[in-house]
Amino acid sequence: MINMPAMHAAVHIMKDEGVDIAFGCPGAAILPLYQAMEAVGGIEHLVVRHEEGATHMADGWARTNGKVGVALATSGPGGTNLVTGLYTAFADSVPMLCVTGQAVSTKLHQEAFQAVDIVEIVRPVTKWAVQIKEAAQIPWAFREAFRIARQGRPGPVLIDIPVDIARREIRYDPALDAPLPVPVVAPHPPRVEAALDLLLAADRPLVLAGGGVILAEAAAELRALVEYLRVPFQVTLMGKGAVEDDHELNMGTTGIQTSQRYANASFLEADFVLAVGARFGDRHTGADLGVYRGGRTFVQVDVEPGQLGRVVEPDLGIVSDARLFLAALLEAARRRGTGAAVPAAWRERCRHLKRTLLRREDFDTVPIKAPRVYREINEIFGEDTYFVTAIGLYQIWGGQHQKAHRPRHYQVCGQAGPLGWEIPAAIGVKKALRSLGRPDAEVVGIVGDYSFQYTVEELAVAAQYDVPYVLIMLNNEYLGLIRQASIGYGMNYQVDLHYDETGTDNVAVMRAYGCSARRVVEPGDIRPAVEWARKEAVATSRPVLVEIMIEREANTPHGTDIDAVREYEPLP
Repeated sequence: MINMPAMHAAVHIMKDEGVDIAFGCPGAAILPLYQAMEAVGGIEHLVVRHEEGATHMADGWARTNGKVGVALATSGPGGTNLVTGLYTAFADSVPMLCVTGQAVSTKLHQEAFQAVDIVEIVRPVTKWAVQIKEAAQIPWAFREAFRIARQGRPGPVLIDIPVDIARREIRYDPALDAPLPVPVVAPHPPRVEAALDLLLAADRPLVLAGGGVILAEAAAELRALVEYLRVPFQVTLMGKGAVEDDHELNMGTTGIQTSQRYANASFLEADFVLAVGARFGDRHTGADLGVYRGGRTFVQVDVEPGQLGRVVEPDLGIVSDARLFLAALLEAARRRGTGAAVPAAWRERCRHLKRTLLRREDFDTVPIKAPRVYREINEIFGEDTYFVTAIGLYQIWGGQHQKAHRPRHYQVCGQAGPLGWEIPAAIGVKKALRSLGRPDAEVVGIVGDYSFQYTVEELAVAAQYDVPYVLIMLNNEYLGLIRQASIGYGMNYQVDLHYDETGTDNVAVMRAYGCSARRVVEPGDIRPAVEWARKEAVATSRPVLVEIMIEREANTPHGTDIDAVREYEPLP
């Protein structure tokens, strides 16, 4: 067996697990790992300007290629700065490994400089967190971390390594090692048959595809099933893009915010819901579960047993990988010869709702109305464009108006909703596309003016390492979503960000980081500015911003329940 520095073994394992890039900020306690990365080679590294940015970059990277993203941080505040990104990945089931340096192991009980119990801090927002006690454990801890991050419902893990342990040598031979197997849960055949019985007995069935369908790489199986049975389907916000929005059977997204009128209407008329990889988030169900549940029959399929019945009690629960379940259900249907078994009248009703229950996008007014921005985005960018967006009114408008065409191409923070996710996440997406052999694929971040400022420092990373993408900002100079939420309290207090002419000069901010930007105030100027940004990003190999000044106090359609969504604009 070969003797080698323990951190060399860690680098060999990360490479073997598919890692070709890490995002982080070096500090004294994690320098042994950086020394090993330099010596072993094969893993690119981007120096972030804040450790939260490292997690969001690793997050975007992992969402794009399905591998385990890696973020690195030193001890103390370096580790604690990872928490928001870990929570985001945990909430949205993103596989991620965070490695933190730690103070000398013999000093941890003495309140040493930057010594903090990061394992206990992150335990609620990780699938597994561990501090290395013996150097010989390092290879097996890293292998186990990758296995746990991938298995079942994916998620983040953290390994904390005291610096004195990281400096030791161990016996390890990379040639004799391999990734640990990741078992995949297959459905129980009688439950598959029972699910098919319930679906075929329904008069108005819907399939509901959540983010688990995308995580399981089950988009092809979903398409094959719904097209064989001719059954209308919906997607959750996290499932958006599993099958293109314009598919004739796609009935959009039900919800109280990121939803379509025809989606809510068709859901309320349905008598059966087959939910696959969906966790029934409250922005999907609404506050009153009685409205959502109604008299409908529910079948819930999830790889995590703890999700079954957590929000909605299903008539039938099935623990299974989404891809294996959908394939098994399709096979069962084909054995029975039940193609196009869903009543034609229900399909026609769904088509009618999709044709008629729309929202306007053809606004020509100044200030610009946000739906007009999304109409331009849908028309300008191709189906292979990758979009990232976080939280705010613009996420809601995007969920309502923006078209998605392919899995992993519409990336959104569905549950945690951290401001500032877009700038670093777009960097991760772009770097993942390079490793996928598609370096020229376009990446677009859609951001609000407040979210932009949360991680604006990461623009320096994109500029330093030549990472080009387009940023489209919807700027209302407000904490728009909170202003909207404040209406119910009868106030408009401490949510206005306006000062001087346009508040923060975001064009000047971009230029300070060596990047280009333009401001748009007329709807007719949106398309020329975006087309300029696409070319400028390629020419400069840096992010380019189009800042669009929108109506300051516009409200999105929203409500408390899916049968009570209020519209704020004239309907078509």
